[in-house]
Amino acid sequence: MMKCLVIKENSEETLHSNGVIKQKEQQVMESFSAFFSLSLLLPLLLGLQLTPVSARKSYIVHMKERHDPSVHPTHFDWYTSMLSSSPHSLLYAYTSVYNGFAATLDPQQLHALRTSDSVLGVYEDTLYKLHTTRTPEFLGLQAHSGFWEDLHQASHNVVIGVLDTGVWPESQSFDDSQMPQIPTRWRGTCDSAPDFDPSLCNNKLIGARSFSKGYQMASAKSRKPRDLASPRDGDGHGTHTASTAAGSVVSNATLLGYATGTARGMAPQARVAAYKVCWTDGCFASDILAGMDQAIQDGVDVLSLSLGGSSSVPYYFDAIAIGAFAAVERGIFVSCSAGNTGPRSGSVANVAPWIMTVGAGTLDRDFPAYATLGNGKRFAGVSLYSGEGMGDEPVGLVYFSDRSNSSSSICMPGSLDPETVRGKVVVCDRGLNARVEKGTVVRDAGGVGMILANTAMSGEGLVADSHLVAAVAVGENEGDEIREYASMDPNPTAVLSFGGTVLNVRPSPVVAAFSSRGPNGVTAQILKPDVIGPGVNILAGWSGAVGPSGSEDTRKTRFNIMSGTSMSCPHISGLAALLKAAHPDWSPSAIKSALMTTAYTHDNTESPLRDATGEEALSTPWAYGAGHVNPQKALSPGLVYDASTQDYIAFLCSLNYSLDHLRLVVKHPDANCSTKFADPGDLNYPSFSVVFGTNKVVRYTRTLTNVGEAPSVYDVAVSAPSSVEITVNPNRVSFTEVGERQTYTVSFVSNRSVNDSAASAFGSIMWSNEEHQVRSPVAFTWTYF
Repeated sequence: MMKCLVIKENSEETLHSNGVIKQKEQQVMESFSAFFSLSLLLPLLLGLQLTPVSARKSYIVHMKERHDPSVHPTHFDWYTSMLSSSPHSLLYAYTSVYNGFAATLDPQQLHALRTSDSVLGVYEDTLYKLHTTRTPEFLGLQAHSGFWEDLHQASHNVVIGVLDTGVWPESQSFDDSQMPQIPTRWRGTCDSAPDFDPSLCNNKLIGARSFSKGYQMASAKSRKPRDLASPRDGDGHGTHTASTAAGSVVSNATLLGYATGTARGMAPQARVAAYKVCWTDGCFASDILAGMDQAIQDGVDVLSLSLGGSSSVPYYFDAIAIGAFAAVERGIFVSCSAGNTGPRSGSVANVAPWIMTVGAGTLDRDFPAYATLGNGKRFAGVSLYSGEGMGDEPVGLVYFSDRSNSSSSICMPGSLDPETVRGKVVVCDRGLNARVEKGTVVRDAGGVGMILANTAMSGEGLVADSHLVAAVAVGENEGDEIREYASMDPNPTAVLSFGGTVLNVRPSPVVAAFSSRGPNGVTAQILKPDVIGPGVNILAGWSGAVGPSGSEDTRKTRFNIMSGTSMSCPHISGLAALLKAAHPDWSPSAIKSALMTTAYTHDNTESPLRDATGEEALSTPWAYGAGHVNPQKALSPGLVYDASTQDYIAFLCSLNYSLDHLRLVVKHPDANCSTKFADPGDLNYPSFSVVFGTNKVVRYTRTLTNVGEAPSVYDVAVSAPSSVEITVNPNRVSFTEVGERQTYTVSFVSNRSVNDSAASAFGSIMWSNEEHQVRSPVAFTWTYF
């Protein structure tokens, strides 16, 4: 009997954050999180049983058999029968994503279920975390284009389900004045709550539900006030992501004078259904599964999840991967954020191959600000400060460089001496506490301004914030010079100034420093992330319950500017909705392939994509995957790499999963490994990740499906590092019909020198003709030296 236990208890301790780069930095917590996860994982690997420490906890129970209506009329009846001693402990009865339920169990109930022949596995509830006026133009989605207008009209029938912190229904981004009646196939509803009337929904916002039983159970003993069970967004994150994906057109959108223009989502005519699964303490697996389960039943076409957990959890322990498998099996496209723990190698999350994993890049828009020092040097940074400013007169500059009191150098609450700070600009190192909080600490100590200086951890990556004190964020190199000046000059001074909004910035896009990176920590043979999209300084709708910089901010604004892979994910969700409208017969994997194989890898200066970790650093596919999305080309990719549910099952079997593990992911109780790939890399994926171990030759087979013109002919071109030889057979493929398939084999031969210390390299394989270029990135890894 297999015993499944997710390595996480309902507590304040969490896996790495995958949400917006807005509040808490993760530098200190990452090392603790890694140790915490490992300390729990080792007993599992050794076959030991972990003992729950409290009387009742919430668990997710996976049943072996299907529901038998002749014995139990409903799933609910079946599951409550399993809890005969305490039927009221049932939290959720899943029907679409899972054969099972979530419940609060005491140790005796837990033991009974784990030893039951009807139960496949029981594991504890897991905590996940949360991971535009310019982006439509940047992506080529001009509103005046007749083609795009026609496509937007077609997207009336496409529904995007957003699992997040809920929705602010009064936002103009959900205005339905241009929307026809709701499609008759839609089965969703809007919940009623003390602060949410279902009548607030309309022909644009057609669903608003909340799922909080996992959160309520976990916070039962907390002294903090519990969130109200309501779809209303008290955080802002959910409203921002939903309006990014499919917000209606709103004129004169701005954040306190910044980024003024017309705001619209990627698919402004698509429908939105909001599923609130994230609360003050995070997003619990039981609630996420319940939200996905309901979204599938409601009839969504796209699922957007800007949240995630560990970067190395097996798929059968990953609630998002399990729920996404059920969704993709039903033709629903699933887009997830890659995480915000970059640039650390191997940090990418949501890596299941049936999920579109999205990293973040910059726009060609910036919000420049400047720090001019008393020595005459002027340093450029960014800021969204909208107050009165400092004027033109320099003031004193202070940096607390004493390593014995490092809390002052990072401007932790209560760490600054008012006598030293009053009337001065303070240099604050980035890290540990929230960026905006640092400015508040400076203001409260009497300071008049802040220079937020990056350290080696954040490199040259900059994120603009709506500070409550005059503040400029600068990169690591500029920060080092400013720190040295403030520490060494006998009378250091500075003055801060602000440059508003600037467009057509070059180079762009640049891969964001925070965007999580490969290689894939679960399956090295699958390259992740898949693509990058706009995720830095994104303007979108906002909640009226919270200020632009958080709960302590009393300012109110209809829109906010945020950064994170949480912001890039809904961009791709909206683009997938447009592709779904244009090609309703395409599978989720075909849509993913179209977005990947048409992505670009050069910026607007014709240089290879740069990385924000360094001023001249070039990025790699471990940061940007196939590249930055290009929606215009994705609409007509020519060829796609398609994959079916059976292909994904064969992929899971290639990981040598037991049948019990397989059936934790695949809902069918008769799922088996009668067909399996010899190697996980044999999955018909639009990219390649080649691992050279003791083997110096790796061969994969891929199948191309023609979705372009017929007849058509494509020739192959390869780009390979000097350490690898790539051979493709055949080197030309011909198609006489739309939908026709052709297969090719590619051989990768390592001729790496024994003196070569490089453990990785990159290349590409591209099929092209006069109309199309179908490009696949290739990442190479050597595990021997």
